[in-house]
Amino acid sequence: MLIFSLDTKKCMNALLLHPAFDSFLFIEGDITTFNTFQFNGRLKKDFFSTEEKEALDDREYALWKELREFCLSLIKGKRTPLGFHFVLSMSTPNIARLLEQEHLSFAPADVQGLYLNFKYDGTKLSCTTGTSMNLFTLDKSLEQAWDKMAQRIFAKYEIPFEVE
Repeated sequence: MLIFSLDTKKCMNALLLHPAFDSFLFIEGDITTFNTFQFNGRLKKDFFSTEEKEALDDREYALWKELREFCLSLIKGKRTPLGFHFVLSMSTPNIARLLEQEHLSFAPADVQGLYLNFKYDGTKLSCTTGTSMNLFTLDKSLEQAWDKMAQRIFAKYEIPFEVE
């Protein structure tokens, strides 16, 4: 687990205006402006038609790209929000790709999630990485690989950061 202090303007630009994080699952979040808006990213499958359900690829959560515009509409304006918190998780296919690229012995089913927890407190933006497993292990190789991957993601999208 690492905590990153992020350049607020550049990260908000990547989060809300560009597809940088669109492939991530949206787990939960909240935005506080004149009110607090809370979001649960879990999909309500009964809402969708049969064809739409098939296109969801057995996803349990919405993709960030499906909520990004809505979150932008709540945040944009003359005043900055008082705060927000977004929990994103790497998608299952991308987790499998990371395990393969890093030659890790875990199966994708062993991984509950690889998380980016974005938090804005009204003055600064930070991101904490998180790893959750479906099994008990003392092996920290996946956590270390995820921390390095998060740094590469921020570098790729030119988001300046400092590790706290």
